[in-house]
This record gives sequence, structure tokens and C-alpha cells, in this order.
Amino acid sequence: MNKIVKTLTIAGSDSSGGAGIQADLKTFEEYGTYGFSALTTIVTMDPDRDWHHSVYPIEASLVAEQLKTVFAGGPVDAMKTGMLGSVAITEVVKSCIEQNKQKNVVIDPVMVCKGEDEVLNPESADAIRDLLLPLATVVTPNLFEAGVLSGKGRLVNLNDMREAAKLIHNRGAANVVIKGGKALEGDKAIDLFYDGTEYVIFETEKIEPAHNHGAGCTFAAGVTGGLAQGLPVKEAVAKAKDFVTAAIRAGYAFNEYVGPVFHGGYRLNQK
Repeated sequence: MNKIVKTLTIAGSDSSGGAGIQADLKTFEEYGTYGFSALTTIVTMDPDRDWHHSVYPIEASLVAEQLKTVFAGGPVDAMKTGMLGSVAITEVVKSCIEQNKQKNVVIDPVMVCKGEDEVLNPESADAIRDLLLPLATVVTPNLFEAGVLSGKGRLVNLNDMREAAKLIHNRGAANVVIKGGKALEGDKAIDLFYDGTEYVIFETEKIEPAHNHGAGCTFAAGVTGGLAQGLPVKEAVAKAKDFVTAAIRAGYAFNEYVGPVFHGGYRLNQK
């Protein structure tokens, strides 16, 4: 039997299955890795209130206990964070990464739920920037998150993305991927990679209809799976871009409010 490749997600629960810890574990499985998890928040969506999101953080001490369980078998091959929910949880994650000398750390700095437009907790955003960016092998913000982490505010074009990526890299992240996705004008879904030396653009044709709920989580989980399997960072990002594009293409309309990606799309497309 081949060596078991281990991955970890520290993230919130999305009961609709498209994003969060559910998306991460599905993606880890598609990458052929064994997924561990530590739950940080529970998110519910109310169909009687236009799919309004409610977020319920887990106690930081319970997150620490979950991580103690996970690392009882030693460091994992790669890990990612998603929605953390509080400064205290972010501090627990930082300590865990440092104490276990964890390598291949992907920080997905989740600050808003799709369909919502307010930062879940501004203090948590600051904690991610100050505590986790210096530990990140890769950080994967979307346009909004990159604007917050860089201090640039709203990003509207590729030049803005380049400037923000450099500022985020200067805060300690070894590699930065800004997910432009479908948010930029034009017919291309554009993501920008920066490693402190070169900028690389990854782009695909925009997909309509865009069933893209969970795309950001799935992309970051794909990068994590690629790193765990030994891919160099840029190759892990390239594969994750292909993986999430296939997942969007295979997505479906769950209801009138949301259309999640389908995490098996890449595998099914290979057949």
C-alpha cells in the first residue's frame, strides 16, 4: 500500500455542502489524500430570509482540543484554514502551526460568506493578517479579502491585484494567489499568482451559468492537496485552477438562492 498522504482543514461548516469544511474534505478525497478536520464555526442559511447567513463560532478551547487530536499522529503533509470566526481561534491556529512545525500551510482568509457583504469580524481579519500571513506557504484571498489584507481597499483591475499581491507578500506570505474569478470585467476568470519575484496569470473562460458557491474554498483545498502530494507551489496552484474550473462547470442549482460547485467534476471530466 502506498504511503497515506494527510491533509487538514481548519474551517467552518456549510450544511449546504458546497463550501467550508465539507468542500475541503471532498476536495482532499478527490486529490487522493486522507482528510482531517477541526471545526471552527457553524454557518446556517435561512430560506425564509432570502438565504441570510448566521455564523456561530465554536469555543477556541474546543478548536484546540480538536487540533490536539489531529496532531496526535504528527504533522500532516499540508493544511489549510478557512473561516476561523474569532481572534481567539486564530491565536490557537497560530500556536498549533508553530508548535508542530507544520509545513505547507495554505491560508484562505475567509472574511465574508458568499451573498453577504460585511466582514464577519474585523478583528479576526486583522488577526489573520498579523498572525497567520507570516506562517503562510500560500495565501488565497479573493478580491475583497486582498483589499483588506493589503490595505488597498477595493480592487477593480489586474494592476490593483498586482499591487495588492506585493503588499500581502511583504506582510510575510511566501506566495500569494488573488482570486479574481468572475469579479473582474471581461470574459476571463482571472487569478494572479505572486511569489515575490514573478507574477503569473491563470485564466479561463467565464462559465455561465456560474454555479460557483464554494469555489474559493475548493480552490484553496486543491492547492493544499497538491502541496501534500509534493507538487511545487506554482504547479499546485495551476492544478487547483483546473480543478475548480471543472467543479464550477459541473455545478448545479441547489435552489433559487445558491448553486454549488460539484467537487467530482475534475475526476469525471478525465474519464
